[in-house]
Amino acid sequence: MPRTIISTPDAPAAVGTYSQAVKVGGTVYVSGQIPLDPKTGQLVTTSMDAQIRRVFDNLKAIITASGGTFANVTKLNVFLTDLSHFALLNQIMAEYFKEPYPARAAIQVAALPKGAAVEMDCVVELE
Repeated sequence: MPRTIISTPDAPAAVGTYSQAVKVGGTVYVSGQIPLDPKTGQLVTTSMDAQIRRVFDNLKAIITASGGTFANVTKLNVFLTDLSHFALLNQIMAEYFKEPYPARAAIQVAALPKGAAVEMDCVVELE
């Protein structure tokens, strides 16, 4: 099955050997996003609230470029360096997603790229 690479300037450019997203059939696999500002390329390091929102905004830009919306997200993976931010994650996620919510994993990790405190990736079903 052919693959289509999804890329948008409205999300941070890939900082390694990967694509922002890959579409195979009606499924889009969105690469992990950290709170990088796509305009400056700099990590958002203000509040945790701002970092989580920046990641959701980055995901939204890529999902939109693929032809989808958050309603098409079937699986979301969240990586946090501190699970004490779990309640804040839930609160902000409810602003971006509506029921029925996607399947989700939230995992505490020791470290993330560029010293980020949060990273998320997702799977989007367009068809």
